[in-house]
Amino acid sequence: MATAFHLVRALRPKQWPKNLLLYGSFLFNLNKLWQPMSPQMWGYLKLATLGFVAFTALSSGVYLLNDLKDIEPDRKHPQKQKRPLASGQISPALALFAAALLLFASLAFALWLNTAFAASLGIYLLLQVLYTLWWKHVVILDVFVIASGFVLRAVAGALVIRSWISPWLLIVTFLGALFLGLCKRRHELLLLDRDAGSHRKILLEYTPQLLDQMIGVTTASTIMAYSLYTFTAEGMPRSHAMMLTIPYVLYGLFRYLYLTYRRDQGGSPEEILLRDRPLNAAILLWLLTVALVLAWGR
Repeated sequence: MATAFHLVRALRPKQWPKNLLLYGSFLFNLNKLWQPMSPQMWGYLKLATLGFVAFTALSSGVYLLNDLKDIEPDRKHPQKQKRPLASGQISPALALFAAALLLFASLAFALWLNTAFAASLGIYLLLQVLYTLWWKHVVILDVFVIASGFVLRAVAGALVIRSWISPWLLIVTFLGALFLGLCKRRHELLLLDRDAGSHRKILLEYTPQLLDQMIGVTTASTIMAYSLYTFTAEGMPRSHAMMLTIPYVLYGLFRYLYLTYRRDQGGSPEEILLRDRPLNAAILLWLLTVALVLAWGR
């Protein structure tokens, strides 16, 4: 039982909420789908949920492969040393078997859903393998690859329900993920201090000042891109009611900056999203407002 528990921990369930991005295309097409008793709407929701399950299984397999590759560096990290593989709570052989099983099952299931969706999962897997082996050691490219993984989640969510997705939404997703990645790099750099290079050599290529400038540029770009999206994207209500959601995005970004700079919590986005109540409230209000605007807005 203990081994099973630690294996589940190694799958990083706290990271699974990232895959909720697969519901993005469903959410932003509510103005076309909204008929509460419509079988078509519930069919799309079912497909999005199946896509979420497939992507979650794939990403968990990738996490196991990444932890296998980084066992030694993780043992030098004050937080990552507690991971099941780094702490020796599960064996590398078990982790490798579980990773292979998850990757094969998720790709086979995705192929059963539709080939385009399966292709997006295949591209994500290739991207993550290249990141683990090489790209995580290339300055700036490392955070770009992380952000691209989020974009692929949004694309996969559109493909699984065979729906159109706004280019603006992809840009906002990329910039938002880039913002989180840069905040995480800054936290790691300050947390590890002189030991940063021994854990991850790429951290030696960054400085807090450089990351601060990148975070500032990315924050402003995210706000501008999302604002433009709310009133220029195809399919938005002609009343421009989606602009009502802009304050929630502003608050969310500023709250995250506060937690990063004043509370030193930027190293784990999933922990922040799960535990910070003001941020949770902003996200829930944003989701509710978006759903209402798209379902009934014209």
